[in-house]
Amino acid sequence: MGLEQNSVGDFPEVAETAFVHGTATLIGHVVVQERVFIGPNAVLRADEPSPDGTVKPVVICEDANVQDCVVVHALAGTRVSIGRDSSVAHSVVIHGPCQIGSNCFVGFNSVVFKATLGDGVVVMHQSLVESVTVPPGLYVPSMTPVRGEADIGCLTPASPDMIAFAREVSRTNVLLARTSLER
Repeated sequence: MGLEQNSVGDFPEVAETAFVHGTATLIGHVVVQERVFIGPNAVLRADEPSPDGTVKPVVICEDANVQDCVVVHALAGTRVSIGRDSSVAHSVVIHGPCQIGSNCFVGFNSVVFKATLGDGVVVMHQSLVESVTVPPGLYVPSMTPVRGEADIGCLTPASPDMIAFAREVSRTNVLLARTSLER
């Protein structure tokens, strides 16, 4: 794995029970908490200093997973947080400022930019969530742009099947982190 210092001297912090794939890159003020899985070719960057010279963190909370080819980056002076038990699927871009709540799922090739996802939000594949706050428990269908209140008003609650799917993805990746560390 590539763990690199940023220009102000911050170095990634990775919990002992977290798994970071050898091809993943973590730069700067990145905090990876317990039982997290970081997949192949993922890039997590907390490297842009604010005018006061500090870098806000990118935090991946307990039992979350950041899958293959995901890019997580924060603009200068902003932070990114991915909540407990949340899944960020293959090739997603999370660009801060962003806050992803607990028990969320963000599907393949989606983009989340300058946005907040409440707990339990399910964003399916190839969607765009930009400059909005999505209330807890809502479902964003595949290929859906969500850019304002009118778009949020069209969203429905995540179904029990979608919630179960998101939980299963999270559980699978916690197990993957554990078994990968045992090798």
